[in-house]
Amino acid sequence: MAHGRFVAYYRVSTERQGKSGLGLDAQKKAVADYLNGGAWSLVGEFTDIESGKNNDRPGLAAAIERAKLTGATLVIAKLDRLSRNAGFLMNLRDAGVEFVAVDLPNANRLTVGIMALVAEQEREAISARTKAALAAAKARGAKLGGFRAGAKPDPVKGLIGIKSKADGFALRVMPVVREIQAGGVVSLNGIAGELSKRGIKTARGGFWTAASVKNLMARR
Repeated sequence: MAHGRFVAYYRVSTERQGKSGLGLDAQKKAVADYLNGGAWSLVGEFTDIESGKNNDRPGLAAAIERAKLTGATLVIAKLDRLSRNAGFLMNLRDAGVEFVAVDLPNANRLTVGIMALVAEQEREAISARTKAALAAAKARGAKLGGFRAGAKPDPVKGLIGIKSKADGFALRVMPVVREIQAGGVVSLNGIAGELSKRGIKTARGGFWTAASVKNLMARR
């Protein structure tokens, strides 16, 4: 059973969740269930609406300050969702207030400090792996210009790039196709055979077929 004064801290990821109560209601219920049955009072509730990666937490700072002012225990509904955020864990460890996590009731300043170190190590390991992968790609001759770690590929730009390469390839091969046609070979299968005889590969490095010749000619 819980006893004494408590300050509750919640976090939701989006503005929509904050307004709708989605996720927030569940956290409030978890705190209420934890406190239920003892002699306790809730002297403050604070919420941050932001990404778990964001270390700037005005709600957490206010909750910690209220706990300090009132001598209350900080109660956190969901610590596991934030366990990979080193900044959050360090702030919690160094807050100078007692705290309890509903989903990890045995967590304390020591375990949170260890979790912070693990989170920081994992962040550094991810960074090191990313750098190593980029270095290996560069060593293989891959072009890395414009790449940003963690950046999401733009599917529209990707399609434009593929189309541009295909069009450029068609411009280089079509003069050969016209030469073959001028020599009396006009069927798609015949053109495919002539291109293969001349050692010309498709854009993907394969052998020509009637379908690939048709696609090539359609790009004119």
